[in-house]
Amino acid sequence: MKNINVFLMILFLTMQISAQQKDLSGIWSGKLELPNTVKLTVVFNLAQDSAGNYSSTLDSPDQGAKGIPTESTIIKDDSITIQIPVIKGFFTGKIFYDEMKIVGKWNQGGMVLDLVVKKVDKLEEVRRPQEPKEPFPYKSEDIKFENKVDNITLAGTLTLPENGNNFPAVVMITGSGGEDRNEEVFGHKPFLVIADYLTRNGIAVLRFDDRGIGQSTGNQATGTSEDFVRDVLAGVDYLKSRTEINHSKIGLIGHSEGGMIAPMAAVKSDDVDFIILMAGTGISGDSILILQSELIQRAEGMPEEEIQKSLKEQREIYSMIVSSDDKTTLEKQLRDKFNSEYSAMSDDEKSKLGDPEVYLNMQIKTLTSPWFNYFIKYNPQPTLEKVKCPVLAINGGNDLQVPPEQNLSAIESALKKGGNKNYEIRLLPGLNHLFQTSATGAVSEYATIEETVAPIALETMADWIKKITD
Repeated sequence: MKNINVFLMILFLTMQISAQQKDLSGIWSGKLELPNTVKLTVVFNLAQDSAGNYSSTLDSPDQGAKGIPTESTIIKDDSITIQIPVIKGFFTGKIFYDEMKIVGKWNQGGMVLDLVVKKVDKLEEVRRPQEPKEPFPYKSEDIKFENKVDNITLAGTLTLPENGNNFPAVVMITGSGGEDRNEEVFGHKPFLVIADYLTRNGIAVLRFDDRGIGQSTGNQATGTSEDFVRDVLAGVDYLKSRTEINHSKIGLIGHSEGGMIAPMAAVKSDDVDFIILMAGTGISGDSILILQSELIQRAEGMPEEEIQKSLKEQREIYSMIVSSDDKTTLEKQLRDKFNSEYSAMSDDEKSKLGDPEVYLNMQIKTLTSPWFNYFIKYNPQPTLEKVKCPVLAINGGNDLQVPPEQNLSAIESALKKGGNKNYEIRLLPGLNHLFQTSATGAVSEYATIEETVAPIALETMADWIKKITD
């Protein structure tokens, strides 16, 4: 009996050692179910160095985010803790080596949610049925053009109807952040889908990589919306160099921040003959970000107390930015504010934040960037009042990022005040910020919806362009 017990103990220890020696490097994927029933894919990419220490990055494929840095990945026996200060979160779990799965808790923004991740060889491909595939029934040409003012080369794609010439044309303008020519986000390529639809309907389309993105030169990080206007007008100049294009029928289609840039470009150049604002802004940057934050956090199920606390902090920070014209002073104000708040935090709150210096430096870098400062302070009303060319402003009824009620009415008010009589304002019910047919408009839905751009949005834009260019 004694020998059997010894044998069982040796067997048990051997199994433990074997389990602990299993390499956990690779892809670990699972679904995070939010309070609003939306499910988000969460992916941890684990790697082990020669000393046996682990590191990791986080992907959120449904939100188009890859390679999010983590601060630490600690594995001890069958437990794992991953700190992710950049999103104010962390993951803790129990490792089941035989099944290669981790059962744990996702902690972020005051929420604690169940999360089970399993090791997989590769991630499932998402379905995007609207994405066009070659061969196309039109001409598609990769081109380059120059922004001579800033000495930047911009790379893009020009699509032209197969037959005929003298085509009306549009330049596409992406939303905020560095975007490629397809405005690829959450596994969707909305600009590719829009360009395909318009070109099939007799309209030439130029879409291009933002400066510093893809094949375009320049520095995205140091640019502001005003700088990006010059890139757009360089695209208009390029279209004027093409014999296939009707040079008196060149317009702009801007999405989100692009819908703010389009009026700026139209005011600066008589070569812009019409503009389409897809979820373009009509109110100031600080106002829209606060409103956006409130709606998104509520849609994602964040506790009301946390929402109000977050909004209060944002208002204070934006007020500092709006009233500041000196970066060094602003940095000091932001640092003092954070240090004061950090000292009052509980140990649990501090733990969720991770390394305070890493977190603070990242926040300050964003808040003091040229783009953010410009956007926060910019009021689109005076520019919209000066727009004299035809305007189509469309917004999804479920848009939580550029809410339609506040922005469409502000755009219409400004156009009317400026004496523009050739405009249309269209609210498209049920569509979100990406102009997808949606249930709630929550950001977490974007990637889970197979549709890239709702047919009603495509038809509305094509029909309006044909009407004003015929």
